[in-house]
Amino acid sequence: MAFGATAAVLGLTSVLGTGLMSTANADDPATLSGVVLTVGSSESQRVVSWYASTNTAQVVQVAPTASLVAGEFPSDAVTFSATVAANSVNGGFNGHATIDGLQEDTAYSYRAGAAGAWSPTYSFKTQDFEGDFDFLFFGDPQIGASGNVANDGAGWADTLNVALAANPDSELLVSGGDQVETANTESQWDAFLAPSQLRQYPWAATIGNHDVGGKAYEQHFWTPNTDRSAAFYTGATNSGGDYWYIYKDVLFIDLNSNAYAAGSDAAHIQYVTDVINAHGAAAKYTVLVYHHSIYSPASHANDGDAKVRRQDFPTAFSTLGVDLVLQGHDHAYSRSYLIKNGQKANPDEQAGAAEVFQGPGGVVYVTGNSASGSKYYALTAPVAGEFGPDPTDTSSGRKRHYANSVESQENKRSYVKVAVRHDKLVVEDIRSEVSPNGTVGSTIDKVAIRPYNGEGQAISVDVPQAGPGEFGWSIDGNNDLVDLGRAAEGHGFFLASGDINPITVTDTRPSGAAWAVNGQVADFKDGAKTFSSKFLGWQPHVFGEGAGAAAGDPVESGFSAGTGLSVSRTLGSAAAGHSLGDAELGADLNLKFPTSIDKGNYRSTLTITAVS
Repeated sequence: MAFGATAAVLGLTSVLGTGLMSTANADDPATLSGVVLTVGSSESQRVVSWYASTNTAQVVQVAPTASLVAGEFPSDAVTFSATVAANSVNGGFNGHATIDGLQEDTAYSYRAGAAGAWSPTYSFKTQDFEGDFDFLFFGDPQIGASGNVANDGAGWADTLNVALAANPDSELLVSGGDQVETANTESQWDAFLAPSQLRQYPWAATIGNHDVGGKAYEQHFWTPNTDRSAAFYTGATNSGGDYWYIYKDVLFIDLNSNAYAAGSDAAHIQYVTDVINAHGAAAKYTVLVYHHSIYSPASHANDGDAKVRRQDFPTAFSTLGVDLVLQGHDHAYSRSYLIKNGQKANPDEQAGAAEVFQGPGGVVYVTGNSASGSKYYALTAPVAGEFGPDPTDTSSGRKRHYANSVESQENKRSYVKVAVRHDKLVVEDIRSEVSPNGTVGSTIDKVAIRPYNGEGQAISVDVPQAGPGEFGWSIDGNNDLVDLGRAAEGHGFFLASGDINPITVTDTRPSGAAWAVNGQVADFKDGAKTFSSKFLGWQPHVFGEGAGAAAGDPVESGFSAGTGLSVSRTLGSAAAGHSLGDAELGADLNLKFPTSIDKGNYRSTLTITAVS
């Protein structure tokens, strides 16, 4: 008797998400422009925003890039409905749609619009939803600030090209505010949104003082978990609001720092407090982002609002355990010492230290330089009695401000890379334009911020995704012919016996799902001669215990009655929740058949099937 084998096949179906399904009717197809990918509430979300020429039903269509054929979306591409509203400036409409349910480590393609009026197809990729990641922070592109939109746009595009060529796996692009010079000038927005990377990487928008004087900011960007109440600067002609999101181990809280009068600072602090209390436990780091730097190194260092906020914010941020504050507005780079309650936390911290240990309440404040080169401010001299000089700065001439470990103005473009690691945040200011002090890609400043872990000793362990495990079986040895030998004649019947070749079952699936290995025998044949397989029976055994294996029930030959192994019978099985590992299964075979069967050398096939 020879063995045949049929293995079970496990299917895998990928489902994109839970977004609202819809079908768009494009009676008057819209023309789309200004498509931008922005951050969602978590790693599994992205938001797509755009301008449209008409107020028709529109969607974003998404599919894994691997499923597109010749650029065509598959029939099972998922659509997410857009909200479409009239623009309050410059006419037209704006659309926003949230893509949800994204899977890890997947490349996606998407397009916005409606059937017959789609945008071009764009793509992005997700990465592991746990663990280390990098994000890039960009200070004030402020397209149009130089008076030459084209030049500013070119500088902005070059910084993105340089930054993402060097850091292609960065996962977020975080704004320091002031995307444009004048809030409602669409030619400036067109230049800002022109780089293709803004459709490949999610942009986490921050509103600056040049963005706030109109609704274009809100029309171009949708932000998650946004509070647009009056304290956060709302109104018919203004944009803004405070918002938050969690990305991997970081809770990002973005403030509209344009709101600073009439109790807004207290409202911001309450917002940060509420968000941290509600969501801080879900993240290892808290990063605040807002436009108006409070430890500014240049011309805005002693602005009235900065003076007030140097009183309002630092103690609250220290108390709340904020790790890092990213700011813009002053078009020059600075990195503070660890600041606790408004003062240098560790008197022994050296200027430009490559590594700092937060201790309780220590916060690092970073101000981004211009990412486009549209405008730079010269570093200013500290004002004694206000934002005074650092007493450790013994150089001649201008001193650093007392809060700042590093201040830099090369009048060249740069960006900030933040590496989020399980045991530190690494902040690095990097040149995106050659300067007398360094080449493109060279480092201006770099610091590792070691978080405070409380009074005890923090213990960390990385737990990887459990493997899917495997379930299957194999035949031990060489799968020799199971030879039952020459049948012995009894009184009115023939008898033969033997053993099947042992079968090893392996089950390492974490689910411990139930399984069974079954066997069924085909009729015995010798040329045109045949007899029924019902005459074969077996006695299953478990020779090697493991994987929760239990032997199947014995099956008698159908010589007297029954169907024997002519139907599928269980050789071995395990219930759900069984232990993992290997089991060895076997069976004694008993063939009893009538003496009326013609003489011959008959063969059959035992088909093994695994079920789970």
